[in-house]
Amino acid sequence: MIFNFRIVSDEVDDFRREINIDADATFLDFKNAICDSVKYDKNQMCSFFLCDDNWEKGKEITLEDMDADSDQEVYLMDETVLSDYIDDGQRLIFVFDYMTDRCFFIEMKKSIAGENLKDPICVASRGAAPAQIMDFDEFETKAAVNTSVSSGDDFDEEFYGSSEYNDDEFDAAGFDEMTFDENM
Repeated sequence: MIFNFRIVSDEVDDFRREINIDADATFLDFKNAICDSVKYDKNQMCSFFLCDDNWEKGKEITLEDMDADSDQEVYLMDETVLSDYIDDGQRLIFVFDYMTDRCFFIEMKKSIAGENLKDPICVASRGAAPAQIMDFDEFETKAAVNTSVSSGDDFDEEFYGSSEYNDDEFDAAGFDEMTFDENM
């Protein structure tokens, strides 16, 4: 079975990626496919979060076990198979910049039964991805602007964009101008 995932960003309006990956691949394979599609360094700390329909974070699947003393079960990307946790319409958040909690919003759009895929492929690409790591000076500048705008409140959801997505973000509309991989 093949899973098709759509990836969007709350930082870049015209950014979209679609990745097809075998259902028996690991979250590490998926992370690497995402990083390849946006030209990110694969060695940066990152995590997936399984989400409900309202983008509320649930189970975390991480690159490395950072809290060995925890009594909570740890799910590692290289040991966790996609098909064990992904159903049609599953939503995920992929945190690619831990310092500033920046992320991609991902939705499993469809599954293709009866087919397998050796390597994941990016089948659709539009727009430039946000920078993988935000410069600390830029982070402080955005924080200062946000603090002055929000009357001294802590960072709110508008700091890097909304933590929610309108379902229109994941609709097929707007994919007409995207490039598609012809190997599909």
